[in-house]
Amino acid sequence: MAAFTRRQALSRGFAAAGAAAGAALLPQRLFAQEARSASAAPAERPADFTMRFAPHFGMFHHHAGDDAVAQLEFMRAQGFTALEDNGMAGRSPAEQERIGAALDRLGMTMGVFVANMSTAFGRPTFASGDAAMREEFLESCRNAVDVAKRCGAKWMTVVLGDYDHRFHPEVQTAHAIESLKRAAAIFEPHGLSMVLEPLNELADHPGLFLTRSTHAYLICKAVASPACKILFDAYHQQITEGNLVPNIEQMWDEIAYYQIGDNPGRCEPGTGEVNWAFVFRRIKERGFTGVLGMEHGKSRDGKEGEQALIAAYRACDPR
Repeated sequence: MAAFTRRQALSRGFAAAGAAAGAALLPQRLFAQEARSASAAPAERPADFTMRFAPHFGMFHHHAGDDAVAQLEFMRAQGFTALEDNGMAGRSPAEQERIGAALDRLGMTMGVFVANMSTAFGRPTFASGDAAMREEFLESCRNAVDVAKRCGAKWMTVVLGDYDHRFHPEVQTAHAIESLKRAAAIFEPHGLSMVLEPLNELADHPGLFLTRSTHAYLICKAVASPACKILFDAYHQQITEGNLVPNIEQMWDEIAYYQIGDNPGRCEPGTGEVNWAFVFRRIKERGFTGVLGMEHGKSRDGKEGEQALIAAYRACDPR
C-alpha cells in the first residue's frame, strides 16, 4: 500500500488500508519536512570583529560578484563593520551616495579615500611651496568635502608628493606645513580630518617627501589642528622604521587611522613577519576605536583565498 497515494487507495475502496498507510507514513513525512527545514535554515552569522577592520572593494568578488553594494553586504555578513575605498573620489556622485546609503543601512563605517590623487605622486607638491600646486591641492580638498558628505566619510588620505632637492629639508617641511594649515581650515568646519600617510621609499615609492612617522608627527604638531592627523600604515612603517608598537605609543595622540599589510609581500596578516595579534591588542588596549584599513593583497586567489583572508583576521582579532 505504500506505493499508493491516499486518493488512489480510497478510489479503489481500500479506505481502511489507506488510512493505516497514511498513519504509518506520517512520522517519515514529518522527519523529511524537518530535514528540509534544517537544510534550508541559514548558517549562523559570524560575530562582528572587535576592531573596525575595513576591506576594500574587490577583496571578495569571487563570493559577492562585482556590484559594490553586494560586496558590502557580504563583508557585513562576515563580521566586518567598516570599508576603505582609496578610489571613492573617482566614482560618480550617484555611486558615492549609493555606497553611503548602503553603509548607513548596514551599520558600517566609511574609512579613508585619497583626497589628492592628482597631486600625491610625481611632483613636489608640498615640498616646493609652489603656489599653483598648492592651489590644486586645496581645490582637491574642497572636492573631498563633497565626496565625504555623499559617502559618510570622516577621514581622507593625503600623500605629500615628492622630495624637492632645491630646498633644505627644513624649508620643505615649512612649505608643507603652510599648505596643510590652509587645508585644515577647509576641513575643520565640517568635522573632517585629513590623515597624512608616510610611505616607504625602499620598496615602493622612491623619492617621496614624507616617509617617516616621526616626520608626520612633527608636521601635525606644527599644523596643530584636529583636521590634520597621521595615517599609520604599518606595512610602510615596518619597512621604513620597524619598532611598530613603541613608535605608535610615542605618537599616539596624533594617529587617527591605521592601515594593514604584512611584510614582505603586502598580504593578509600571518603571511609575513609582523606579530599582528600583539599589535592589534596593544592598539585596542590603548582605547583605539577607529578604522584599520586592509590595504593589502591576498596570498591566494579564488574563494579559497578570500576565506583564508577572513580566517587570518579572525586569528588575530583581539577578544
